[in-house]
Amino acid sequence: MTKPNNVEEYIASNVPWKEELSMLRSVINTTEMEETIKWGVPTYTLSNKNIVGIAAFKSYVGLWFHNGALLKDKAKVLINAQEGKTVALRQWRFKSVEEININLIKTYLNEAIFNHKEGKSVVIPKKKEIQSHALMLALEENLELKKCFMELTKGKQREYHEYIAEAKKETTQQNRINKIIPLIEQGKGLYVKYKKS
Repeated sequence: MTKPNNVEEYIASNVPWKEELSMLRSVINTTEMEETIKWGVPTYTLSNKNIVGIAAFKSYVGLWFHNGALLKDKAKVLINAQEGKTVALRQWRFKSVEEININLIKTYLNEAIFNHKEGKSVVIPKKKEIQSHALMLALEENLELKKCFMELTKGKQREYHEYIAEAKKETTQQNRINKIIPLIEQGKGLYVKYKKS
């Protein structure tokens, strides 16, 4: 499926959920938020900050609150879709148009807007820095490789450390090091094969 250029295209491409998406969109559009498409889905912003988004899935339509962890959630409708991974995002799922309570949704939207205007946001904890002992040894043994590695961005260096460290066996770590050497020498990141050229 091609990425939609606007919300109308997104809704039109999700026929089974057209009514639910249209209803959620109309409720959100009663607010001052601006409508756009980000990551291929309808997203609603204030001052260029993401507040909410809507998306159709196989068995439900989701209303995403980007700082949903700050919402009071008195009706207990919000879930963390990736417990243990997601810190700020919360999702409200609808399996039919009958489940869409417009007044309750407006209450949650107004609270999200208020929180944004108050400057409230969830503080995302920084990832603990992982250093692979095996990779450090390999770099010390090959100073030219170490020079190339040090020229990489901190993010690329972190990706390599994590990739090697997550392998439990020493032989697997060594095999992975052998695979990444050409990428490091070329100044490329670990995930270069997934990125468009």
